[in-house]
Amino acid sequence: MPLHAFSSAAYTIPLPPGHRFPIEKYALLRDLVLSQGLVTSERLHSPDRATLDELRLVHTADYVDRLTEGRLTEKEMRRVGFPWSRELAERSYRAVGGTIGATRAAFEHGISINLAGGTHHAFPDHGEGFCVFNDVAVSIRVLQRERRIKRAAVIDLDVHQGNGTHAIFAGDASVFTFSMHGGRNYPFNKVAGSLDVELLDGTGDDRYLELLAGHLPDVLMCAAPDMVIYLAGADPHEHDRLGRLKMTHDGLSRRDAMVIAACREAGIPVAITIAGGYGHDIAETVRIHANTVRIAKDFA
Repeated sequence: MPLHAFSSAAYTIPLPPGHRFPIEKYALLRDLVLSQGLVTSERLHSPDRATLDELRLVHTADYVDRLTEGRLTEKEMRRVGFPWSRELAERSYRAVGGTIGATRAAFEHGISINLAGGTHHAFPDHGEGFCVFNDVAVSIRVLQRERRIKRAAVIDLDVHQGNGTHAIFAGDASVFTFSMHGGRNYPFNKVAGSLDVELLDGTGDDRYLELLAGHLPDVLMCAAPDMVIYLAGADPHEHDRLGRLKMTHDGLSRRDAMVIAACREAGIPVAITIAGGYGHDIAETVRIHANTVRIAKDFA
């Protein structure tokens, strides 16, 4: 069956020259997966706009309203990492909508992917680290409210710890948060999740995959989830500007296959978000994300 994917690439944002966030990668990724036949045009969906009601399942009404209307302070926007614009607000709504769509599609078809998302540094009352709203947390709360799922697991393999996601679900036994991330990388004030594995700078394929293989079965057993959301960050790659790890293309592909296979073999639906990726060469980052799509397609 063709893979269902969601792309909010049509909703771009104006950024000043030299800004380090690679907004162009989303359109490049959309075009690449279509040209390579990894996703058919019929299965590539433009996401619905997340509703205020959905966002407020996680975020405070004050934060949502002020972000939407451009009333956050300059300091608050610096913490987010983007200048405010109407386009930023719209894209943020759509990116959350993409993950909501992907989780619903995964529940129906077993696997799906949002070609964006993984904005795991967003807290209920603020954004930070290029994350405005927490798409993963909102999507879990939406599916719980719809009674599609009771329990969820977040497998976060972005190189940066998902501090916002961990804070949102702290003390909530219905959501298990697992993160493998650079111990000395951003965020420098970590928030404990259900299970955190901190990696040394320079960690490469063998050690990374050994740790993942050692923890993944226990994560799925302890979480007993009805749904997994997998953040397949490209930023553990050895050429990433912000990553500080030494994983290769092959290692990242093996990582993706390990996670997806474990979920599918256990009969657990898995929704994927692409999360971070800041390569010196944007084409290399896009290639990593496209490889994730290719592997997901093999399990669709």
